[in-house]
Amino acid sequence: MNELSKKYFETVKKRNPGEAEFHQAVEEVLECLEPVLEKYPEYVESGVMDRLLEPDRQFMFRVAWIDDQGKCQVNRGFRVQFNNAIGPYKGGCRFHPSVYLGIIKFLGFEQIFKNSLTTLPIGGGKGGSDFDPKGKSDAEIQRFCQSFMLELGKYIDADTDVPAGDMGVGAREIGYMFGQYKRMKNKWEGVLTGKGVGWGGSLARTEATGFGLIYFTREMLKANGMDFKGKRVVISGSGNVAIYACKKAQEYGAKVVTVSDSNGYIIDEAGVDLALVKQIKEVERKRISEYAARKAGATYVDRPNPWEVPCDIALPCSTQNDIDLAKAEVLVKNGVKAVGEGANMPCTNEAVKFFQSKGVLVGPAKAANAGGVAVSALEMSQNSMRLEWSFEEVDQRLDGIMTNIFAAVDAASKEFGMPGNYVAGANIAGFLKVAKAMKAQGVV
Repeated sequence: MNELSKKYFETVKKRNPGEAEFHQAVEEVLECLEPVLEKYPEYVESGVMDRLLEPDRQFMFRVAWIDDQGKCQVNRGFRVQFNNAIGPYKGGCRFHPSVYLGIIKFLGFEQIFKNSLTTLPIGGGKGGSDFDPKGKSDAEIQRFCQSFMLELGKYIDADTDVPAGDMGVGAREIGYMFGQYKRMKNKWEGVLTGKGVGWGGSLARTEATGFGLIYFTREMLKANGMDFKGKRVVISGSGNVAIYACKKAQEYGAKVVTVSDSNGYIIDEAGVDLALVKQIKEVERKRISEYAARKAGATYVDRPNPWEVPCDIALPCSTQNDIDLAKAEVLVKNGVKAVGEGANMPCTNEAVKFFQSKGVLVGPAKAANAGGVAVSALEMSQNSMRLEWSFEEVDQRLDGIMTNIFAAVDAASKEFGMPGNYVAGANIAGFLKVAKAMKAQGVV
């Protein structure tokens, strides 16, 4: 880091102690933006950077709910409205025991750049709770979601802040929260995305993040003389992102050999049977170990990270910091050629730098993972216009958005003398749109 970046970074660490994930996200962005701030000093002089690194506002609140035994349980809820220079705050809600303010701030900060890259008018925000949906009954999840929305609903609406799903928050949770919001406000509006088709949801939303990851990675491979056909692909995760990344990669002729969950991963050298994965994870809500028990020739490994499995393309689609330096070294040793980040910040900064030093292509999350929020913004448009587009129309728009994101990222990397550094390109392209809007709107 140069002296200016160090100054910003030290301020962030001092103001936000103990928030390691937020520090990590800020460090990556600051390092990438150094040539931009040298070329455009007005963004420093006008305080754009100082303001960008501080959320507009952040909320932390108590969520009290009654479990099936009649006992009161208490969780923490969060919402960080980070930046709305180019549109309403937009970002998912995550329900997971690991959630604390630092995770929500890192996700909200990343969302600013991700949403900017889509070219759609949406700002950055994020929310969630340390509530764990695993092992809870539908009735318990409903009571928690209603209590969560009772507080969150004070700060959101269709033109201010539009939450969505994330880890632990799917169609079921969105439905319960949306129903509570309607009851509170006595109006139907597109205040949440990821809704069910038939009551405001968009076709292709479920597939969007996984499909978008493959569309971006396809463009990245194409720009470097490669494609998916015949490639061996390793995927972590077995939620929506992993499932639909697997589906689209298989359609492009790749052989996907792993999926995983928090307990372990399966290896299927014949190629992952996606229908079986969906039955186990989406219908039965069971652990991925069931796959090996039902599929001849498949094996289950009782470790959560599949990165020791040799592959051409790695697609981390589970959670942050899934691939650290040690795992990156193993992947490179085993011949990986490209990494597409399907989760938010799944590689540590050290892992990313190591991949780049070895010539491995890296599709950064804020670009490669943007398909979900892009279709969420399309859902907002459909809600506002009281329309419903076909699956094919939404998918076509998504493909176009992801193709354009890669083009913008590639162009930015070349403009600032870092061709092929798509991490820098994504940060630069995302930043410039937001910075121009912030400067134009004055000090607010």
